Amino acid sequence: MQDATQAGHIQYQVADGIATIEFYHPGHNSLPGRLLSELTEALDQAGKDELVKVVILRSAGDRTFCAGASFDELAAIDNPTRGKAFFLGFANVINAIRRCPKFVLGRVQGKAIGGGVGLACAVDYCVATRFSAVKLSELAIGIGPFVVGPAVARKIGQAAFQQLTINATALKPAEWAREKGMYAEVFEDAAAMDEHLNELAQKLANSNPEAMQNLKEVFWQSAHDWDELLAERAATSGQLVLSDFSRKAIARFKGK
Repeated sequence: MQDATQAGHIQYQVADGIATIEFYHPGHNSLPGRLLSELTEALDQAGKDELVKVVILRSAGDRTFCAGASFDELAAIDNPTRGKAFFLGFANVINAIRRCPKFVLGRVQGKAIGGGVGLACAVDYCVATRFSAVKLSELAIGIGPFVVGPAVARKIGQAAFQQLTINATALKPAEWAREKGMYAEVFEDAAAMDEHLNELAQKLANSNPEAMQNLKEVFWQSAHDWDELLAERAATSGQLVLSDFSRKAIARFKGK
């Protein structure tokens, strides 16, 4: 039987100048290290592919976009080096989105939790359905959204980031996330969302690649130090996850 931490997939497809990257994991689209690594590779591939003009990042399934980190892998961390390596997985995906010279469009069809919020905030433009509530749950297990924090604060502002961080067990509705700038639009259902997203992606695929690349550099010009910053944040999370508080909290979450 395949281990739960190794299940799931990353799919990469290109058509009409649009690269679609899809991730899936049976545990509510949580992301173990292998999938994070493959997701980083797919984003880097899209950035280098001359046939690609714009990227869509999405997940499979209906009501959960991404549940964040894999609790199986969190529970298995037994030293700071291994802890930092795990949290670098999310850091690497965020930095891959940042350095990709093409616009990355996010499609959020359901709940975004923890690292899922980080992904939704890191993309350059994100749309969602009304089912796409958000929650930064890290403090509830004794750590904090250190790695995704810069991406979240950059997109929704420091005050909203603090609200999500401190009230770590509360889901904020999709409309709240739209008001804060995380989502550009919130749609009644996935069909309406996809119609809008596909139309936008097709327009961008026919736009000037050089102009879009220059705009991307402008959008991200304040994040030039994120390779180092997110690595430092990953080390902080990797240390905290070893605390007695975190070990017990993770065990409780896994037992639910």
